[in-house]
Amino acid sequence: MKIAIIDYGAGNVQSVLFALKRLGFEGTVTNDWNTIKSADKVIFPGVGEASSAMKMLQESGLDILIPTLKQPVLGICLGMQLMCKHSEEGNTDGLGIFDVNVVKFSKEVKVPQMGWNTIHNLKSPLFTGIKENEFMYLVHSFYAPLSVNTVATTNYEKDYSTALQRNNFFGVQFHPEKSGVFGEQILKNFLNL
Repeated sequence: MKIAIIDYGAGNVQSVLFALKRLGFEGTVTNDWNTIKSADKVIFPGVGEASSAMKMLQESGLDILIPTLKQPVLGICLGMQLMCKHSEEGNTDGLGIFDVNVVKFSKEVKVPQMGWNTIHNLKSPLFTGIKENEFMYLVHSFYAPLSVNTVATTNYEKDYSTALQRNNFFGVQFHPEKSGVFGEQILKNFLNL
């Protein structure tokens, strides 16, 4: 299986590569259009700030390519947020795959949300074998509100989308590669789609 990990200078690609290796798979870290288009699965990781990450995607034309992909695509953390329509972080227009605007947590809660939290209302093949209220590892200051694309929910201040899905596009706010055995199960489920 060919797995492309999109390289745009804003990803935690090493931890994704290690997680794939633990599952017995190799990933190719690339920004090459043909390699990405011909891959069986595409992982779109992300750590960092939305507006600078979006700029890097635009410089390599990946902002044009990603929404046209036909194979299963998994956005992780900032990757998922960039797949949304807009982010308050740096007032950034995203890729528009998910029709939702990413907003910042209020000052009422500690930001970023950092550490383990539960996921519930699981409604996607991504969560095969995962029980309601399983713990996942999160680090983020911005979130995607609930929408028609929500396939898992986490509560921090309020319920928000911890996973989104539309057609062949999947996004998770948590880090499956850092979420132990259940996070690895989610990655395995994605690779089995």
